[in-house]
Amino acid sequence: MAELLHRFAKALVQETLEDTPIAVIQGARQVGKSTLARAITNSRPSLMLSLDTQAVFQAAIADPDSFVRQTSDLLVIDEVQRAPQLILAMKDAIEEDRRPGRFLITGSANLLELPGTEESLAGRAETVVLYGLSRGEINGHREDFVDRLLSGDEDDLKVRRSDLERGDYLEMICAGSYQEPLGRSGRRRNAWFDNYLNRIVTRDAHEVSRLQHIDRLPALVRLLAANNAGELAKTRLAQDAGIPPGSVDAYIHLLETLYLVHVLPAWGNNLTSRVVKSPKAALLDTGLAARLLNVTPGAMAAPERGSTVAGAMFEAFVAGEIRRQLVWAETDAQLFHFRDRNGIEVDLVLEDGRRNVAGIEIKAARTVARSEFRGLEALRDKLGDRFRLGVLLYTGTQPLPFGDRLWALPLESLWS
Repeated sequence: MAELLHRFAKALVQETLEDTPIAVIQGARQVGKSTLARAITNSRPSLMLSLDTQAVFQAAIADPDSFVRQTSDLLVIDEVQRAPQLILAMKDAIEEDRRPGRFLITGSANLLELPGTEESLAGRAETVVLYGLSRGEINGHREDFVDRLLSGDEDDLKVRRSDLERGDYLEMICAGSYQEPLGRSGRRRNAWFDNYLNRIVTRDAHEVSRLQHIDRLPALVRLLAANNAGELAKTRLAQDAGIPPGSVDAYIHLLETLYLVHVLPAWGNNLTSRVVKSPKAALLDTGLAARLLNVTPGAMAAPERGSTVAGAMFEAFVAGEIRRQLVWAETDAQLFHFRDRNGIEVDLVLEDGRRNVAGIEIKAARTVARSEFRGLEALRDKLGDRFRLGVLLYTGTQPLPFGDRLWALPLESLWS
């Protein structure tokens, strides 16, 4: 994994620089923001500076206005969340000269969540979120699963066979999406994940938040990993993590801001008043989640543990892959989950701007049964023509039809 992989978000950043004064690349640490920014600067006159360099950081906070005006070429500022005062300085510089492509900035936190930045960036910046590597990026194949699903393209999806087995998927889940640990295994991979989380909690979280109990973030992350892809039980989370109950939302929001966690809202669409509105939460990287749970592919394959742990990890893995694909998908869509009080549920729901809907169920098993399409059938029957496709992703190898607009597909269909 030492080679430089092509990132499918690159084209979006380049397009942004053509018509927007500030292009922003945001994402968790170690997802490749700096590498992507550097690749973009190779094609145009530019100056790239990192605020992780102490001398550069000191210059930035000493005189922000001069710092952002030091070149007429593209100025690339890496890890800009370390000096949020630069945002206001860039705003003032753009008021003087609003030409596109003046600044490319990267941040390991959602800059719109930093005090004073939302107003400064409004109308002047466009953000591209960079997540960890998708399986398609690792394999050099641009995924189109989201587009195919919401267009109802059964002809394309029904031919996506796979040679992968359940054990192959478990290896992918535990490896995660960060490039560095993908090239490691065993103790060395574990050490990377341990150091990674420690860096975020001891430094990054303090830079972007004034919450009082940041030292309890590791406990909260571990609890979320243990309930990966499950509905948020905030009262229990607060009690177990030692966080004031009224502050749980703020702490989870901080983890979202740092791109460690993503929250899936409940999808209701007014189908029924009995919809359960609790959101789900999952770690964006299943490798980190596996480390926090101290599980290996072998442990998840074991009959005594495999069904519960593996099922949740498979769901989190698919949700993370879909989240990554939404960055470059042609279809503008949002990701949800669905459950009502009658026990009807769908693991993931995609809805596009035209209110077309697709449903995704995830099973860690090699076989499927008709009963496992109950939730997808309910959505289809309620939504009529708005329902494009419902798929159950499983660890078998063969695409199988299960009724009108319903398919069981190999999990590899996500990126094949």
